[in-house]
Amino acid sequence: MTSTVPNAVQHTEAAAPPITMFGPDFPYAYDDFLAHPAGLGQIPATEHGQEIAVIGGGLSGIIAAYELMKMGLKPVVYEADQIGGRLRTVGFDGCDGDLTAEMGAMRFPPSSTALQHYIDLVGLRTQPFPNPLSPATPSTVVDLKGESHYAETIDDLPQVYRDVAEAWSACLEEGADFSDMNRALRERDVPRIREIWSQLVERLDNQTFYGFLCDSEAFTSFRHREIFGQVGFGTGGWDTDFPNSILEILRVVYTEADDHHRGIVGGSQQLPLRLWDREPQKIVHWPLGTSLSSLHGGEPRGAVTRLTRTAGNRITVTDATGDIRTFRAAVFTGQSWLLLSKIDCDDALFPIDHWTAMERTHYMESSKLFVPVDRPFWLDKDETTGRDTMSMTLTDRMTRGTYLLDDGPDKPAVICLSYTWCDDSLKWLPLSPKERMEVMLKSLGEIYPNVDIRSHIIGNPVTVSWENEPWFMGAFKANLPGHYRYQRRLFTHFMQDRLPEDKRGIFLAGDDISWTAGWAEGAVQTALNAVWGVMHQFGGATDATNPGPGDVFDEIAPVELPED
Repeated sequence: MTSTVPNAVQHTEAAAPPITMFGPDFPYAYDDFLAHPAGLGQIPATEHGQEIAVIGGGLSGIIAAYELMKMGLKPVVYEADQIGGRLRTVGFDGCDGDLTAEMGAMRFPPSSTALQHYIDLVGLRTQPFPNPLSPATPSTVVDLKGESHYAETIDDLPQVYRDVAEAWSACLEEGADFSDMNRALRERDVPRIREIWSQLVERLDNQTFYGFLCDSEAFTSFRHREIFGQVGFGTGGWDTDFPNSILEILRVVYTEADDHHRGIVGGSQQLPLRLWDREPQKIVHWPLGTSLSSLHGGEPRGAVTRLTRTAGNRITVTDATGDIRTFRAAVFTGQSWLLLSKIDCDDALFPIDHWTAMERTHYMESSKLFVPVDRPFWLDKDETTGRDTMSMTLTDRMTRGTYLLDDGPDKPAVICLSYTWCDDSLKWLPLSPKERMEVMLKSLGEIYPNVDIRSHIIGNPVTVSWENEPWFMGAFKANLPGHYRYQRRLFTHFMQDRLPEDKRGIFLAGDDISWTAGWAEGAVQTALNAVWGVMHQFGGATDATNPGPGDVFDEIAPVELPED
């Protein structure tokens, strides 16, 4: 078992084909699109060298810029902070440079197949991530209501935890056709995927995650629901998601997004940074040796402060230096709330329904705090019990999730003392890094009274609260009940033939525009959608043997619910 509370995915036969996060809302095989030798498409030679604004240097923006550059366009990347976005890897002052902390994305499922294309492209390695009770985790401690349980597998936990695991599997099966959908996704059976999902969207769009549990005969026990919320499945407790739409949760479990996670060796921020510097061997118009970095003189342009439509339906961008440039097309990849607050925008940029969708976007808060330690002391054995001195820890205390990260027994290591979301994250917001660390050490000291964590700390803590980051204002999107229509508007925005002519030319991308927000795969997929949209606007096309997401849109378009 790889999860504290396993889902039914883990019961599928080993011989089944690998699953991918390509559905169920828009079951398009982005991994096949990327792998095809014909490439992503081409634009007329008369358009080569045209400048395209790409606003946001996170993963989505860098991929969009990289692929547009390969087609012969000239992306102009604007970035307010640093390349990487929420792929942010930081070091510790005074410590070895190899000792790092992942402040944003830190674990990636194998079902992120389009993301894996780029990981492989730039030569990065991955390794198993130590989630609760995963094979990469020597031991896990579950501490609820002051009572701790040590486990190396789920079978080491009390029976009630296995009861909760079985209740979750039964709940998914009875309420969401789990096995049928999982099979259809594995077989890429698009008609069956669409048949199942359209019925579920119509039935469940107004349902919360918690309401879905309460409606299940398998979860009639409040105690079972409470344990499930505190301990969860895959990555830990999910009670912070209880108010969100159950459709968001189903997307995660259907596509195994919460299973078998891997981390990027050396840090996830290397991916966008390497793409920034990469000199593609197959490139149009530009000479070999061209990279995004070389097109920008090494650095992206700064923060965007104003976006307007100007004569000829152009997109005019003003940056923090006061520089004004006008483009025939722009790709916006930042969090959508920036368009409501940090960036002065014309109402004419988007149709009113799209503005409404951005205003209604619900973002989750998230906080982390890491400390560097002298060695992975948690692997020491307790002389009395023979158990690990300390374990990956799930608890209902303030820390919630504590992760132990090492690169060998004799090397300095890192502890993520706390990883929290939503209300649990907001509890940390007023505290300084040192204050946060003190509260966390006190909580962990109550779980491990004989372990002196402080004595092993060799540097100052590093922390983040994404809701307090001025260019993010939240960690990731999570739809509330009734938000499906809003998400559909944002995701389908790249299909601009359906928009009034005076509302075209700016393309939304980023994981919050995707159906899988919070996962880097969504950033990749929407970047590729935007690339197709820009290519289409400039009169380009894909190869007939490798149709893009816009070419097949009408065949697999997301469910359209009535608007009245």
